[in-house]
Amino acid sequence: MLASSLLYQAYEFQRQLAKPVRLWANTLEQLYSSPYNPLTDTWFGKSVAAGAEIMARLTQNYGKPAFGLKTTEIGNEVVAVNEEILLRKPFCQLLRFHRDTTRKDPKVLVVAPMSGHFATLLRGTVEALLPEHDVHITDWTDAREVPLAQGNFDLDDYVDYVMEFCRYLGPDVHVIAVCQPSVPVMAAAALMAANKDPRQPRSITLMGGPIDTRVSPTTPNDLAMRNSMMWFRDNVITTVPLNYPGGMRRVYPGFLQLTSFISMNLDRHINAHMRQFEHLVKGDDDSADGHRAFYDEYLAVMDLTAEFYLQTIEVVFKEHQLPRGTWVSRGRKIDPSAIETALMTVEGELDDISGIGQTKAAHALTPNIPGARHVHWEQPRVGHYGIFNGRKWREQIMPRVRDFIRDNDGR
Repeated sequence: MLASSLLYQAYEFQRQLAKPVRLWANTLEQLYSSPYNPLTDTWFGKSVAAGAEIMARLTQNYGKPAFGLKTTEIGNEVVAVNEEILLRKPFCQLLRFHRDTTRKDPKVLVVAPMSGHFATLLRGTVEALLPEHDVHITDWTDAREVPLAQGNFDLDDYVDYVMEFCRYLGPDVHVIAVCQPSVPVMAAAALMAANKDPRQPRSITLMGGPIDTRVSPTTPNDLAMRNSMMWFRDNVITTVPLNYPGGMRRVYPGFLQLTSFISMNLDRHINAHMRQFEHLVKGDDDSADGHRAFYDEYLAVMDLTAEFYLQTIEVVFKEHQLPRGTWVSRGRKIDPSAIETALMTVEGELDDISGIGQTKAAHALTPNIPGARHVHWEQPRVGHYGIFNGRKWREQIMPRVRDFIRDNDGR
């Protein structure tokens, strides 16, 4: 227990040790990129500069990225986009991407995962939706930035936040849950339906979510089943240092989650950096910029509250309370069969986070949705990330989601 409590302090110490290495690498990269250096245009000079840049980036500290979505194209017209914070909560803010247009498009709430990365991981998701939707997103706060005085945040709070945001946005909102929030979104929809809430969403789209991890279990699912709750408490939960606003808060740190993500596909990340070295030496700026953009986002991580992480492990991955019908959230029975709103599920053939069938399982839990309002799409040759980002998301998945939303918009 003591070792896990000191984990964050050890990480901070390692960050301090890396500073001289990063400064040295930055200096070396600038030296061998300078037009005044006769070695700059040689293979040796380019190799040194490339290696130094990669070293500097690997030892860099990545803060929360910006969405940076300043414009979108509606029809043939480029219109301005401005971010508006509609609601502020201790652990989240409801963000709207306001388009400078009078056009009335379906209102969409994108529920971003609270799984180690910031909501900006869904930049490509939002960007593709913007031309034809009024887009909102849950912009989660890094737990280490939330003072202890603000209280705790667990899976039940997540469910309550989703319901509050749906009620705020009104009865014409369509909800898209990407990955982990598929479970709390379904719970929120079930509670709102059971209460005949007039502001329940018009449609729900679940993308690559762990609705029932007993189906096609993946490596993360096996890890959850193989280890006890005590193991998780003792080995992955640590305390935020006092130099952060959330000092002394118990968290599952983002850097630990990132380590597990990278270790799952270590060869892929090593090969990506080897290719980046080649791009830099060859002067392939477009490919190099693409690599930088991806890893700027991928390496930016946030902490999760310990209570949220541990409850999610227990409810979703160990006890499968949603599909088994045993989930009681703060005395409220979660009954998915109460849901009557349209439901779409999306899966990726190569998803190694949420296996095939885990998200589709939502349809069997919602027998009172009319058959025509059940929609499922399995995208061939796409992994987890490709479900909501990249070319196949833009060209093949998003158009299907768009059509599903419009078919159930009631306009």
